[in-house]
Amino acid sequence: MCDRLDQSDIDRVLSDFSWAKEVMRRSHAEPLFNAAPGTMRPILRVDGGKIALDDRWWMYKAPGSPSTVRQTPNARLDKIAGRYWGRLLKAGRVIVPANGRYEWTGEKPNKQPWHVHRADGELLYMAALTAWGTSSEDKNATGFAIVTDDDEGGMVDVHDRRPVIFTASDAATWMDPNLSGEQAAELARSVALGPDKFAWYKVSTAVGNSRNQGPALAAPLAPGLFD
Repeated sequence: MCDRLDQSDIDRVLSDFSWAKEVMRRSHAEPLFNAAPGTMRPILRVDGGKIALDDRWWMYKAPGSPSTVRQTPNARLDKIAGRYWGRLLKAGRVIVPANGRYEWTGEKPNKQPWHVHRADGELLYMAALTAWGTSSEDKNATGFAIVTDDDEGGMVDVHDRRPVIFTASDAATWMDPNLSGEQAAELARSVALGPDKFAWYKVSTAVGNSRNQGPALAAPLAPGLFD
């Protein structure tokens, strides 16, 4: 699943969307090299015809769901048009920006983390769904989930779930309120960036603990280190 992000330089969003009339910066979330679910994270959405950078809780569980339904940081692409996610697909499409994300390979207790990022240095713009406008004291009921394509493996781990990642232009289309839910789902299936657009390298196992932060977590390991 997609459950750990490098969101260390989100200010770059402002330049990526410089073609927009205005990007409203309303996020107060701390830049993190090791962002995990269960925290307030910056997301992009369309508000009154303008792109806004707001904060949202990273985890979602629909209000009124039975206790057997678990909160989740991800929404499967093949399920987003169904009953559970359908309302959010129509009116709750947002984008989660990130400098990179982490995947793990190997078996416990020796799993190796990798930093996955755009090969061209651009930001990752991940499709996500949220219950924007919902009033609830439960953060999970108003949180967001990143859309993953379970039919496609991770960039490094073939058993992982690949998040749906767009270019900045396609990210703006995903957020367009004039796009129907069906059109949005087709966009996610047809234009998501493939593995050839990404690069990755090994990083410190310290990234496995979400309490650890700092640029060293996203830095490549020296060749042969810890092999």
